Parts: sequence; C-alpha cells; structure tokens
Amino acid sequence: MKKCLLSLAFLLFTFTINAQTGEAYQKNTEQKVSNSIKIKVFPNPAVNVVNILGLANSNQASISISDLSGNIVLQRQWAIRNKSVSIPVPNLQAGIYVVSIRSPEQQLQTKFYKK
Repeated sequence: MKKCLLSLAFLLFTFTINAQTGEAYQKNTEQKVSNSIKIKVFPNPAVNVVNILGLANSNQASISISDLSGNIVLQRQWAIRNKSVSIPVPNLQAGIYVVSIRSPEQQLQTKFYKK
C-alpha cells in the first residue's frame, strides 16, 4: 500500500513539473510572437465587424475564424490593404472566436469576442 501511494505521489509530482515547464515555454513563445507583430483587434466585443490593424499587406491572405472547439465557422481569401482588414461577423453567435491569418508575408492568430 505504501509503495502504491509513493509511486502515485512521485507520478503526480513529475506530471506537475512537466506541466509547469510546458506552460512557461508557451508563455515565452507567445511573448516573442506578440513582441514581433503588434496587432490591434477592435471592437472587442464585436457586433457586426471585426477590424484587425498592424498586418502585413498581402494580395491573397487566407483568413479563417473558428470557435474554441476548433470548428471553422468562416473561411475566405481576402486582400490585406493599408495594413488592416475588416471581417464581417453579423451571422456568428455570441462567444469567443479565433482568427487565423495565413499569407506569404505572415502567419498569426488572435482572439475576439462576439457579442
């Protein structure tokens, strides 16, 4: 019984240490990404449109919006001009969404809340 409890305690301790290390790595990665690309998402919460500023101009950017479960709810090809894009979102239900922007010039993700 004691061996079982000691083994369980050791495993729990090991998993806790690994989880904390992974969280620290993720935070550092996010900080590096956010330091290299500064974007602004507004209004947040959004009602009819989401504006994203600070992007690299691109003739063809693949922009997708997904819910927190990873289901893509909107996907289109847009041109990014004047370092910004406006995405119409009146048909989305209220909730938190992730916007993914992929183009030869950049790849990034950001979140917004739909009211």
